Amino acid sequence: MISSTKFVVKKLKSFIDLTDNEISTFSSLPHRLITLSAGREIVHEGQRAHNAFILLDGWVASYKLLPDGTRQIIDFQIPGDFLGLRSLLLRTSDHSFEAITEITIAEISAQNMISTFAKSPRLASAILWAASRDEAMVVEHLVNIGRRSAIVRTAHFLLELGTRLNLIGVGTPNSYPCPLSQYLLADALGLSAIHINRVLRQLREQDLMTFQKGIVHFNNLEKLIALADFQVGYLDQDEPIIRH
Repeated sequence: MISSTKFVVKKLKSFIDLTDNEISTFSSLPHRLITLSAGREIVHEGQRAHNAFILLDGWVASYKLLPDGTRQIIDFQIPGDFLGLRSLLLRTSDHSFEAITEITIAEISAQNMISTFAKSPRLASAILWAASRDEAMVVEHLVNIGRRSAIVRTAHFLLELGTRLNLIGVGTPNSYPCPLSQYLLADALGLSAIHINRVLRQLREQDLMTFQKGIVHFNNLEKLIALADFQVGYLDQDEPIIRH
């Protein structure tokens, strides 16, 4: 049995109201449990024939390295997220994954994952939804970097993280634990660490939010949402679309 599946099950059940049997099928997937320390690479860009992973505990960054050594973080993965699903079909990983904190992951072979899809179409649909939702977030991040101002993109990104964490029962609607450094945020938002520091100070001075000592706190959630024009629909987590 895969240990600590509560986060990923909560996530998948926001799309399909999985039955106890489907949850048992998912939890019984053959896997290898791995614990890695912060800074360890899980998958590197260009790697072939790797497996899929479920993040059970901790935080991960997915990113691409440029020829000049700079890095663009694509997204951060939190407990309940899948890593490398797309590469099961593409055969080659198009980006890298690295642990931000100590993590626990379940490694599942492509063969076992695809076999489970064949046995449980509803479960396969839920996992496809998870992959599609991840793609929707990447689209939103592209808009963030390309068109939104620094203060708007920062507010939008931190609101998105809070919404994702709230789905799996971490934190509250107004605050959540966040291990991200300003350097990591900078790489995700296409800003310098100095610029991120300035933006966070602006948000704090406007009494909209604070990010201090590893805690993000929304002081005025309504005004922050208005500033970021944060429309939660792309996260698609209001209620299950498919029921028993």
